[in-house]
Amino acid sequence: MTLLTIHMSSSARWGLYLAVDLGGTNFRVCSVQLNGDTTFNLTFNKVAIPKELMVAKTARELFSFLADQIEEFLRAHHEEHFVETKKQMTGPSSARDPFRLGFTFSFPVNQVGINKGKLIRWTKGFDIPDAIGEDVCGLLQEAIDRLGLPVKVAALVNDTVGTLMARAYTSTEGSQPILGAIFGTGTNGAYLEKLSKIRKPLDGTYDKSTGEMVINTEWGSFDNQLNVLPTTRWDAALDESTVNRGVQKFEKRVSGMFLGEIVRLATLDMMKDESVSLFRDANSSFNDWKSTTNVSPQSGLLKPWGLDSSIMSVAAADNTPELSTLRQELESALDIFAPSLEDAQSFKAVANAVGRRAARLSAVAIAAIVLQSGKLDGPDKEVVDIGVDGSLVEHYPFFRDMIYEALKAIDGIGPEGAERIRIGIAKDGSGVGAALIALVAAKMESETDFEYKAKAETSWFE
Repeated sequence: MTLLTIHMSSSARWGLYLAVDLGGTNFRVCSVQLNGDTTFNLTFNKVAIPKELMVAKTARELFSFLADQIEEFLRAHHEEHFVETKKQMTGPSSARDPFRLGFTFSFPVNQVGINKGKLIRWTKGFDIPDAIGEDVCGLLQEAIDRLGLPVKVAALVNDTVGTLMARAYTSTEGSQPILGAIFGTGTNGAYLEKLSKIRKPLDGTYDKSTGEMVINTEWGSFDNQLNVLPTTRWDAALDESTVNRGVQKFEKRVSGMFLGEIVRLATLDMMKDESVSLFRDANSSFNDWKSTTNVSPQSGLLKPWGLDSSIMSVAAADNTPELSTLRQELESALDIFAPSLEDAQSFKAVANAVGRRAARLSAVAIAAIVLQSGKLDGPDKEVVDIGVDGSLVEHYPFFRDMIYEALKAIDGIGPEGAERIRIGIAKDGSGVGAALIALVAAKMESETDFEYKAKAETSWFE
């Protein structure tokens, strides 16, 4: 596939590209120096998105904020290049060479061009109604132009496609990845599919010579009807408290944005249950900190969305007999003072159960793509390469191990198939991948005088 073999091309315009990533609670601005030899140099700034902008009255408010961050980044890290490029923009058009920017936008879009896509719906806590149906690249470009920045939004990228690209570019193993997946604040996957298997009508023009296309699955919306997904009363309560009730049901059982709240709801029910009496001295055989267990009224455990998923990593990693690290974290992060060993053991059991379910569901999504690809059916026993990115798969202890454990139990994969699946971290996938696709866009511009249109992605779920 053309997009995944650009690191082999001597005609590619290697150099400095910009990438921005809007996909969760943070906005990241990167500059990526692509060296053309599987290596890159990356500089980035990350800023939290103000909660009021996630539900702003107008899209202009959010996108103006994003453009401001781009300007601040360029002035801070590339001032000389920024000033020189800005001067070019006042000269003849033939001399203009703006920064090419890849826009990683990790929400469902109907993409009809390499730098054009209309927003289908918001997820992950965003809700700005007037952006629905609008071209998100156009919204960002307008905000950039209002500031007079020498930046062209060259490519629209889903973070999963970026992860797939980054894995392909940085891999030294000689095998082409079939899937790029995100397991972080949200979850999604993009994979290589044969054109002959795609039944959905495709808009726009695209290169048919490779016989393949990258499919953005939007698997976070899998089984919103709950025909097969496991569900509990805490899943139902969580869904009711979200701004996008009734959708993204798979994502709400897998991604880091939601796992902490599931743990909180289950733990809160245990606290209220007289037969369990969690975080109460009466239920402890001994309070080995010689103090009365006390849950502060200000504890995040008592507030909706007050338990950060990161504490689950602490629980998973602490295997000491006294669980001292976890107990200290319960006190410092959740204001649960002097928790007993039994309290910590109970909390760890709940957190581990929620985390293990997320890993096993992640394995189901990966297995579906592997089976669809048919890569395990070949006689040559080739490695099936998968690039992943995101805080869960990178920082949650044993998450990948639990994925492999589940893969071995799935029909059609089994222990032998799981041995052939290689899951590797595509570090900075959204940034590097977006820069790579911006490079592709720049190559298209030079070859076709800015008139070529290409469709690199499509979405199953609209």
